[in-house]
Amino acid sequence: MGAYIFRRLLLMIPTLVGIMAINFFVIQFAPGGPVERVIAQLSGNDVSATARISGGGSDFGGGGGAESQGMGTGTDSINSKYRGAQGLDPEFIRQLEKQFGFDKPPVERFLSMLWNYARFDFGNSYFRDVSIIDLIGEKMPVSISLGLWMTLISYSISIPLGIRKAVSDGSKFDVWSSGVIIVAYAIPSFLFAILLIVLFAGGSFWDFFPLRGLTSENWEQLSWPARILDYFWHLALPLTAMVLSAFATTTLLTKNSFLDEIRKQYVITARAKGLTERKVLYGHVFRNAMLIVVAGFPGAFISSFFAGSLLIETIFSLDGLGLLGFESVINRDYAVVFATLYIFSLMGLLVNLLSDLTYTWIDPRIDFESREV
Repeated sequence: MGAYIFRRLLLMIPTLVGIMAINFFVIQFAPGGPVERVIAQLSGNDVSATARISGGGSDFGGGGGAESQGMGTGTDSINSKYRGAQGLDPEFIRQLEKQFGFDKPPVERFLSMLWNYARFDFGNSYFRDVSIIDLIGEKMPVSISLGLWMTLISYSISIPLGIRKAVSDGSKFDVWSSGVIIVAYAIPSFLFAILLIVLFAGGSFWDFFPLRGLTSENWEQLSWPARILDYFWHLALPLTAMVLSAFATTTLLTKNSFLDEIRKQYVITARAKGLTERKVLYGHVFRNAMLIVVAGFPGAFISSFFAGSLLIETIFSLDGLGLLGFESVINRDYAVVFATLYIFSLMGLLVNLLSDLTYTWIDPRIDFESREV
């Protein structure tokens, strides 16, 4: 197993490089960029809506090479690369390009970024006076809370429910629970979140739950039991909205996986030997049926941890990583965008490796050492 883990860790290196390279060079052709955002702020224009590069690329991207070649070619050459830059001192534009690192060719910037990221040196945000590591650390508790608790709650509901549905396949319980699951899956989480606010957060009816933040303002003065209650009090509505549709897929996947295993010959043989139904179900069927469920864990975790919480974070005013990434893209803060992309990708690869190791824990007969990676 040690050799397999080592090979997987080595394969993470080209995978990360490939992910970063694709996204880096896609950005080369994206309109707008940090330099344009500063120019737009000076001219009073909305950078997210109006920022364009006359040459067809961003100052972070396709225009990067042109910027390096254009140094010293005159005021018109410098200012014509950015809409709204006419009339600005070209030396000021050069200082902006140097500040954001765009005075270097794209390939050099990319290689420098990889070297820094390999040492977990992510630098500072373009538009916030704080290091990216500190910024991510500030937002991490919200995303960890949403992602971790949502995954644990949805799996703790899905697996027992899926097993119960498989055992009682075709019964009234199976039929009506499937109906509830399908309806819950069809309701968008953000829409259900708004309904929860209207009903329970002072929208039009009751005012039981808070609408902002992960803790109350007096959290530091509370006792530890009160802090725990306050923490889950703030998470109650966001987690309910996220979990509603999250457990549907896993529940049906668990049910179908158990049904496939229950119908196999080894289960019939085990029953013929006089084993109890519980022994057959959890001693023989469980470890085989759970393999496909475990396979979907990394995707579910990463989705709920990052992308899946964006709308929920916005609706409930929770300042997490999903909202940070979205705002960084809108504000053209590419230093934060690529740092979060790198961290998210690395965590996704590590969780995938953890998923493979969980296979061997569930079913020791699986031997990754004998397989070629």
